[in-house]
Amino acid sequence: MNFWKSFKPKSCSVRIQAVSKEEALSEVVDNLIAGETLPARLKSEALEALLARERLGSTGVGMGVAIPHVKLKGLERAACSLSVHSSGLEWQALDGGSVHILFTVLRPEKQGESHDPQRHLEMMQWIARLAREPDFRRFALKVKTKTELVDLLREMSAV
Repeated sequence: MNFWKSFKPKSCSVRIQAVSKEEALSEVVDNLIAGETLPARLKSEALEALLARERLGSTGVGMGVAIPHVKLKGLERAACSLSVHSSGLEWQALDGGSVHILFTVLRPEKQGESHDPQRHLEMMQWIARLAREPDFRRFALKVKTKTELVDLLREMSAV
């Protein structure tokens, strides 16, 4: 599986600075734009979609991980980010714990040349498996660079 290739180092972060869930999502959207995986014209729509998703129910899946994911009109291919917050953020996670690792996935609204909904579902299942993997979580919290973070995804691609 090469789902890790959807995560570009420039769109990821090993040091999220935010002090709240809302700030973290805003920072992730900025990183996706800086990494050129999300068009700048979709910034406000992306952030509002992520915030609206959180209002429906927390994407904090437990074990220190959140997986914010939304459909986004006007997007042609998935925009993915992996971010680490060293001290953790309050996220109303299922287990009540803080979130240290954020897998953020914005996907196109409908199928297209660069988006296959079935493949997207498989990628989300892979992310969920990674989230449950203790070694992945432990190593993700120790990486020093964005490239090391994406390399970790590549190393764990068989999970």
